[in-house]
Formats: sequence, C-alpha cells, structure tokens
Amino acid sequence: MNSIRPLSSTLLQSCTKTPYTCRAASLANASIRPPTNRERPQRRGFFGAPGGSANPFGSNQTLTAQRTLPFPSTVVYDIISDVASYSQFLPYCRDSTVTKYSEPAQDGKKYPEEAKLVIGFNEHISEEFTSRVYCVPGKVVEAVSGNMKSSLSGEEIAHHSARPAPDQDPSRKDTVMAHLLARWSLKPYHYKPPPTSAIHKDDAHKNTAETNPVRSQDKTEVNLAIEFQFSNPMYAAVAGGVAPKIAEKMIEAFEKRVKEVMIGMGHVRDEAAKKRSL
Repeated sequence: MNSIRPLSSTLLQSCTKTPYTCRAASLANASIRPPTNRERPQRRGFFGAPGGSANPFGSNQTLTAQRTLPFPSTVVYDIISDVASYSQFLPYCRDSTVTKYSEPAQDGKKYPEEAKLVIGFNEHISEEFTSRVYCVPGKVVEAVSGNMKSSLSGEEIAHHSARPAPDQDPSRKDTVMAHLLARWSLKPYHYKPPPTSAIHKDDAHKNTAETNPVRSQDKTEVNLAIEFQFSNPMYAAVAGGVAPKIAEKMIEAFEKRVKEVMIGMGHVRDEAAKKRSL
C-alpha cells in the first residue's frame, strides 16, 4: 500500500521541476501553517465588542451626579423618599408602587421599605422589578436590587425590618438588573451672602465685623450615586445610549419636582404623610 503524504511534501518535491509548481508549494505551506499573532483576525464578542468577553455589559457601571438646591433639606428629602410618586416625574419610570413601609423611625415617620418599579427605555420594552428601600431620615435614601447589599449600617436602618431569605426575596430576582444600588445623600447647610464690601477684592479681608442684612438661606447639597449591572444584554443594548445620562436626568427631574413643590404644585409632603398613615 502506498503511503499518503501531506500535500505540501508532494508539492515541495515537485518544485524542482518547474518554477510554477514551486510557487504552488509555497502557497500550500502558507495555507497549512498556523497564523501568527499579526495575521490572526481579531475576535469580536457579543454585540460587536472586541475581545473574548461573551457579554460586554457584564461589568459594573457607576454613575454620579450632584446639585446644590436653594431649598431646605426637609422638602428635598420628602420628595426623594416619596417613592410612590416616582412614576409621576422620573424618567423611564412608568409605574412605582410601595408594597411595604418601615416601622416608625426616630422622627416618628414610616418610610418606604419595598417598592415595585416598572422601567421602560422605549415604548416596546418595559419590565417590573422590586427594590429594597432604606431611609435614614433627612440624610439618605437608598434603593437596592439583585445581589447588592445596602451600604448603610444596621443601626442607621434599625426601623427597617429584616429581609426574607434570598430565595424568597422578590428584590433578589434576576430581572432587568443583575444588581442595582442607587443612593441619594443630602447635606443641608445655611448660606448667607457676603457683605457688600466683599464685592471689591481689595476689601474682601477687611470686613470681618460686617454682616449682610440679607437673611441666611437654607440650601441642600444633593449627591446621587448609581451602581448597576444589566442582567439582559437586550436591555443593555437598548439602554446603551441613555445609561450614561441616567443620573443627570434623574437629578434634573428631582430638581424640577422640588421647584414645583415649593411653588405649591406638588403638595408632596401632605401626600407622603397620608400614605405613611395607611
């Protein structure tokens, strides 16, 4: 039985006969040798992302935004903690329902403890998910979903009840988000304009005995930090264009809501008090 030799060996033996056959052998060798790193084509992952990752949206994303509002922190906090009203003014939130309230906190009020939210990034795609909500009166409102844990201490959220086992906790179901942590932090302070003489730079340090007759004003520094990871690449693709802007859009919406309340259009504090008394 004749042995079977590789095509390249056969062609190489015959390359001494004609130059044309030698060129064929060279091409054959090039076709069977493994490509070098320079020649190897770049692999592209899911949704066209370069590299070997099957899901380019698998990493955490963090967004932040900040505002200084010329309003008392009590008003701002009432609006942020009024989760049931989110669907009335918050972008992408189509429905918001508080399903559970906490025990009375140190200020005597009950705060949202669990909420169902319906999020939609366009008219065709929307999904409901449940969040664990933690409130530190006047200071922090934190919403947590998926496998994230609250960043607050047990002492700070003692008025909130313990969560059920993970397999019984609806806020840990893997739906829109693999995990989500949205934290609102408020820092109140009083602002008083400098004395008139301070307008001139030469007198700026010579007015320690002066005061401005204008009454000091309550202001609130508001910080929003969002950490999230999409569980569904489809949602990540749809939201890809808006995700980097979510924090700014949210804080802008709250800023507008605060202004409406302050001019008597929202009545949020009365509405929130009624809901907590239920």
